[in-house]
Amino acid sequence: MARTTNDHPGEQPAQDPIRLITIRDTPLSVDEVFRAVGEDAAGGTALFVGTVRNHDGGADVDALGYSCHPSAEAEMRTVAEKVVAQFPVRALAAVHRVGDLAVGDIAVVVAVSCPHRGEAFEACRKLIDDLKHEVPIWKHQKFSDGTEEWVGAC
Repeated sequence: MARTTNDHPGEQPAQDPIRLITIRDTPLSVDEVFRAVGEDAAGGTALFVGTVRNHDGGADVDALGYSCHPSAEAEMRTVAEKVVAQFPVRALAAVHRVGDLAVGDIAVVVAVSCPHRGEAFEACRKLIDDLKHEVPIWKHQKFSDGTEEWVGAC
């Protein structure tokens, strides 16, 4: 007989689900973020890894650099808190890189664990989308033709 109630504590948001929020100038670890959201009550974990691609807007990208405002980490936490308030998050983690990156380098890793996969996918999508739109992190792209471009996150 299938249960339809969500009264079990594992179905509810965790007391302190924000496990890791940081900005680093060193290479990021997908394993670290995945371990941070490990949770026995989670049936679904969604993880997103953003990497530096070799093109943008029809132009070849050679490299890029990320910089951020001093408030960026606090803004990341605010975004995470909103996601936790909207979804039954058991655990959440987000790490963003700053500094010079090459094509293929990891720029951001976010992960969310929830009781069910659908919630985890939705919460993870909301987390990365809102981080990109609300956190003051800027990207300086360097193109193969010698031109450069600044792209703001917010």
